[in-house]
Amino acid sequence: MRIVSSYGVEIRKQNIPVRQTLEIYRQAVRYLTGVYAQVWEELREISETKKRFNTAEHLVHTTKNNPARFDFDLRFPKMPSYLRRAAIQHALGSVSSYETRLGLWKETGALSGRPKLTCENYAMPVFYRDVMYREGAEGKDEAYLKLYDGHDWKWFRVCLKHTDMEYLRRNWKGKKASAPTLEKRHCRYFLRFSYMEEVTLTKTPVKEQIICSVDLGINTDAVCTIMRSDGTVLGRKFINFPSEKDRMYRVLGQIRRFQREHGSAQAKGRWAYARRLNTELARKIARAVTVCAEENHADVIVFEHLEMNGKISGNKKQKLHLWRKQDIQKRCEHQAHRKGLRVSRICAWNTSRFAYDGSGQVLRDGKNHSICTFQTGKRYNCDLSASYNIGARYFIRELLKPLPATERSLLEAKVPSVKRRTSCVYADLRELHSQMKLLKTA
Repeated sequence: MRIVSSYGVEIRKQNIPVRQTLEIYRQAVRYLTGVYAQVWEELREISETKKRFNTAEHLVHTTKNNPARFDFDLRFPKMPSYLRRAAIQHALGSVSSYETRLGLWKETGALSGRPKLTCENYAMPVFYRDVMYREGAEGKDEAYLKLYDGHDWKWFRVCLKHTDMEYLRRNWKGKKASAPTLEKRHCRYFLRFSYMEEVTLTKTPVKEQIICSVDLGINTDAVCTIMRSDGTVLGRKFINFPSEKDRMYRVLGQIRRFQREHGSAQAKGRWAYARRLNTELARKIARAVTVCAEENHADVIVFEHLEMNGKISGNKKQKLHLWRKQDIQKRCEHQAHRKGLRVSRICAWNTSRFAYDGSGQVLRDGKNHSICTFQTGKRYNCDLSASYNIGARYFIRELLKPLPATERSLLEAKVPSVKRRTSCVYADLRELHSQMKLLKTA
């Protein structure tokens, strides 16, 4: 399996013309987008991508056989060839996307919502190695970039942030990085490096697997349960970052008070800060889940397939809007695949509603929403019970799926609750394992 990871290295503040280079590159993309929109009928006839690109490049490049049809060479003199080709590729993609969307819009016959060709885009240049980018001396936090100073393209020495470079040396030493792309975030410039890895995911049989079932929550960030196929629980872990959440909620309270006095239009910077805090919390949760699975030698990490469509209401409306459940799963999936672990998802219906012991629906505590009461009167952590049910549903599905139809129907007759996957609980897995064992001995 091929995995692509990236990391942005911050460019420290110094007197280098990064902004001028970015402006002239975007001007080139803007100009080329307008040019290719005019001659798209001619380019559309060329089906092969490489030939289309070569034709597009010849249209704007002055040669003896091809007199200047457009004045690109006069507008952008001495632009490096690799950077020009990157601008051509970006412009071709923009025009092709616009024409495709326009064709779909015409087919629908809609009267409004006509697509627009946006020439003012946020294209970022790629610094190709040797011609646009050179690495500095080994062990030094520097690089050399070819930048436009307003008159000519020259090589400039760029200082990079020490902590970012130490991270790359520690985690990616000996692995080849792709050509870095310029990136601008929070009024700062970064060089984003991409790394490609070939990994082999675990192929452990289901009956020998150890899984880490994860219940993502709002009160407790995540609850992990390490489980075997027979229902044996090998470990449990509650992942929570209360100090980070308190900090974010304090910032949200400040935003609320600020908006009462000054209005919401002036609070954009404060909301951006709150979103960054929330993103950092998602990173920490994903890393903690992956570390828990790796430490316990799990083969699969099991999540709920969470979908929250429609209008959100109630006193926890803001918490649900800030809940980055999909982002946590996406980050965790990437980190798990790098370690060779698989990721699976199960139906989320009723995992928290039913008790893991099969006693029926639970009653949530009004004051502490993480605690619930079973029908038997037992008080238990609701998120932990849900994590048991998540792991059980995964094993029930994986154990029954490869069986022949006759054997599967026989087991479903002996354990009727496994027929309906949305109501399966941990107790059903234990019962199913017992019946499979009896069937094998018979």
